[in-house]
Amino acid sequence: MRERGHDIAALVLRATLGPMLFAHGWNKVAGPGGLKGTAGWFEALGLRPAEAHARMAAGTEMAAGAGIALGAAGPLPAAAAVGLMTVAARTDHRGKGFFVFKGGWEYVGVVGGAAIALAALGNGRYSLDGLTGRQRAGLKPALVAAALGTTSAAALLALCYRPAHEPRETDD
Repeated sequence: MRERGHDIAALVLRATLGPMLFAHGWNKVAGPGGLKGTAGWFEALGLRPAEAHARMAAGTEMAAGAGIALGAAGPLPAAAAVGLMTVAARTDHRGKGFFVFKGGWEYVGVVGGAAIALAALGNGRYSLDGLTGRQRAGLKPALVAAALGTTSAAALLALCYRPAHEPRETDD
């Protein structure tokens, strides 16, 4: 019974997190303003070259969302989600406190934490990884997702983040 509960928990987490990430990526492409609007937003954030980052962020969100929803290639889609949320926390949410309704890092923190939890939990038997017998779960996949995501984000930020000014830290 415990194993079935584990598999259902993984399925529910994947069915929640994956489509949400995919929708955010799709919105960067097809939402109001499309990729041009996303590139303008990224330019204002200080990500250079903005058009390349808009495409990369949209593609990564859609690929990570699909991988998480299908339960494929764990823990790599979780690492991508952690990387995306780390970059968002540093560029768009930094200095705005905790609460998302004030522009804070609450949302990106929850998404990143959920991705790491999913990597620890594994995709479960109701997934592509489960069907192919390629299950990975536990501390090692969670650490891989956390380390690969934050390291990739740090490298991207070091190479491409050039804000006009540093945001101020606020208290909530």
